[in-house]
Amino acid sequence: MAEEQNDQEKTESASPQKLEKAREEGQVIQSRELSTFVVLMASGSALWIMANGLGQTLSHIMRDGLSFEPGFARDTSHVMAQLSSLFFEAAFALAPFFLLVVFATVITPLLLTGWLFSTKALMPKFNRLNPASGIKRMFSSQGLVELVKALAKVGLLGGVAVWLIWINVESVFSLSMESPVQAIQHMGDMIGKIFLLVSATMVFIVMIDLPFQIWNHFKKLRMSMEELRREAKESEGDPHLKARIRAQQREMARRRMMSEIPTADVVVTNPTHYAVALKYTEGKMGAPRVVAKGADVVAARIRELAAEHKIPMLEAPPLARALFRHTEIGNEIPATLYAAVAEVLAYVFQLRHYQQTGGAYPAAPTVLPVPPELDPLQTTTA
Repeated sequence: MAEEQNDQEKTESASPQKLEKAREEGQVIQSRELSTFVVLMASGSALWIMANGLGQTLSHIMRDGLSFEPGFARDTSHVMAQLSSLFFEAAFALAPFFLLVVFATVITPLLLTGWLFSTKALMPKFNRLNPASGIKRMFSSQGLVELVKALAKVGLLGGVAVWLIWINVESVFSLSMESPVQAIQHMGDMIGKIFLLVSATMVFIVMIDLPFQIWNHFKKLRMSMEELRREAKESEGDPHLKARIRAQQREMARRRMMSEIPTADVVVTNPTHYAVALKYTEGKMGAPRVVAKGADVVAARIRELAAEHKIPMLEAPPLARALFRHTEIGNEIPATLYAAVAEVLAYVFQLRHYQQTGGAYPAAPTVLPVPPELDPLQTTTA
């Protein structure tokens, strides 16, 4: 019972298949604090760098907008043309700022998780409308972490902002002593610096939030041992079914092998444990080739088929053992066995000549030059 319960506990890291499936569903590492930090730093930097230019442009737009020409007071087309010109001038001046903010907003998730477009993430989830689920999320560990982060952000950013404004109070009051153009420029520069410094303090929150989001993401995707076994079974297939397929493949290969025996020139036997069928076609093969081999029951079946089709059989235990161990079906014999097999084939050709023309019955070779290192029996004995 305890073992079954342990199998259901999600203690194992997510498999590559589950990580890929989660990514397809839009479940990736997300850190709102990192995105907010990058956007604020980008906008603060842009505001600080562009303060002088924006100040001059906006003051020019304000001056032109407040100017009054009595001659055109009743001309609506002139008023609309002037408003349109001022609008496009302001939009053109602010365009680099907004483009930089949009770029920062888009690039941050790409750097964190790469390019991802998932339609599943856009599908509505009506279970989120359930008040009970919402209350449960509010009082969950994730909700507690979000509350702590919100309080930390308010306290940290608010405290730093108040401190920066306090130390720049004299500079703020001195703006009233400057001309409007200079005041606007200095005010933009001051706002940019304060905004940038306040935003920079968020790096401490990001350093805490990002590792937590990475840990929490992989924690949610953890799997139990039972899930891992089920996934392996689904991806690799049922072991029983695979075993049956392998058995059928072996049976088909055995049938193909048996169908080649009638074409063999000779069958070398152990005499009972091993049987190896050889074939050699002069001019088409570089060396004799193994068309069938087997041990015990398969060897007996090879001998039966050889007898049915009147294929010569030669009892040569060392050669049979060497051929069975060091050759594969369909391959040529190794060069170290050429001499031994040549004597066997010479005997077979003499036997065919005797069967066709008569004469003296050929003597079967009894001692074949089989290297001792190729004979498994001699190797084991040594």
